[in-house]
Amino acid sequence: MEMIFWLIAFVVLLLIEIVTLGLTTIWFAAGALVAFLVAYLGFGVVAQVVSFLAVSIILLVLTRPIAMKYFNRERLKTNAESLIGQRALVTEVVDTLSATGKVEVNGMEWSAKTEGCDVIETGTVVLIRGIQGVKLIVEKEEV
Repeated sequence: MEMIFWLIAFVVLLLIEIVTLGLTTIWFAAGALVAFLVAYLGFGVVAQVVSFLAVSIILLVLTRPIAMKYFNRERLKTNAESLIGQRALVTEVVDTLSATGKVEVNGMEWSAKTEGCDVIETGTVVLIRGIQGVKLIVEKEEV
């Protein structure tokens, strides 16, 4: 009976992966296939579940980053994404609590904020750490 469950799980997870192409359920499909083989060999439910979890998690952790690197090879960063990691100059005091702050990067002015409650003064060089909506998330550059 367990063999049929694992076989159905394998097929369903594989179909989900084919439809979504998210490179997530494929690893669990592989885990279900291994659990199916463990059930076929006559091991108990505990061994099946442990093998399913072990194979799924190991494959997910070890191979997904590599697969994503090659899978998303042709994906181009947007203009905004390309700003992450660059330096910017504060042109208006960045104070997240007061919802103020502007920085200039590559000749363009952007609204900015910090992740915490830091206040960054005008003229300070900052690093762009991320983007939230239309605001750059910045932090003081360590000298």
